[in-house]
Amino acid sequence: KEYKMTDYQLLKEQAEAIIETEPHYVAALSNISALIYESLDRLNWAGFYLMDRGSLLVGPFQGKTACIRIEIGKGVCGTAVKEEKIQRVADVHAFPGHIACDSASNSEIVIPLRKNGQVLGVLDIDSPDFDRFSQADQRRLGFSRTYNGKTLKIYVNRSGDPWDIPAGKILLGHCLQTVAPTWLTLAHHGFCVVEE
Repeated sequence: KEYKMTDYQLLKEQAEAIIETEPHYVAALSNISALIYESLDRLNWAGFYLMDRGSLLVGPFQGKTACIRIEIGKGVCGTAVKEEKIQRVADVHAFPGHIACDSASNSEIVIPLRKNGQVLGVLDIDSPDFDRFSQADQRRLGFSRTYNGKTLKIYVNRSGDPWDIPAGKILLGHCLQTVAPTWLTLAHHGFCVVEE
């Protein structure tokens, strides 16, 4: 089955514009989930689950009512966290322990989001079509792990206290302030993607 081609470069530029406008993670992730939902053909759910007290808690999303919490190692999202790698599933009904939050979902891709070597959440995208997501989709959506062959990290500050993080090339957001030649401060409620 052929799908409308996604302009991932445009999607990236639009995501950057969203974060530049409002770096607070709730607002940023809300609009990024809407952007992904509108940009990719044949989706029925797109959004984020964030780590909270040892399990995944639903975050900003587009689609039908979602599962509120997912245990690590359970379903596609929980497996992505446990294995710390992207899960691209052609048929979710054949996936061991699949959690059917929306019975219309037939394929799924889940991308772990990392901070300081730790998974802080996942980007979860579902489709009513089987085998919806290609290797190319996985590569282009996996910006949280690699981009043009470079390893990246996503930093999200939810505590309100500034963090010091290793300096690198800023790929998304303007929420970083230089405080030393090799370190940067992540502003209150900042959301940034930097090259390791």
